Amino acid sequence: QVQLVESGGGLVQAGGSLRLSCAGSGFTFDDFAMGWFRQAPGKEREFVAGVTKNGGTTYYGDSVKGRFTISRDNAKNTVALQMNSLKPEDTALYYCNTVLGPVGGTRGWTVPLFVDHWGQGTQVTVSS
Repeated sequence: QVQLVESGGGLVQAGGSLRLSCAGSGFTFDDFAMGWFRQAPGKEREFVAGVTKNGGTTYYGDSVKGRFTISRDNAKNTVALQMNSLKPEDTALYYCNTVLGPVGGTRGWTVPLFVDHWGQGTQVTVSS
């Protein structure tokens, strides 16, 4: 059974940093590009960052470019999101999922594949 478990969220002041982690199980982790998404109250889920199967290529949403870094460890079946220079507008529930990736062009990065297997997410709150 597919499981995606996010962790590492918390409360941080603006300008601070957090590192999120996501552990995947129940599927062949290195067969899939992975991505991070977020959802703020009253807003739609938003793509944040993606990484290819081997970690060699990354892609970011415009709002986080230059501040966030995605990486993966296929030996541990984990994907991480290092978030620096956090802003109050980064406050949201953060989720990971497999993504279609570059085979789908630019838009492919934003397409989650395991749409019936979202995890519980991890809350990030940035105070001003």
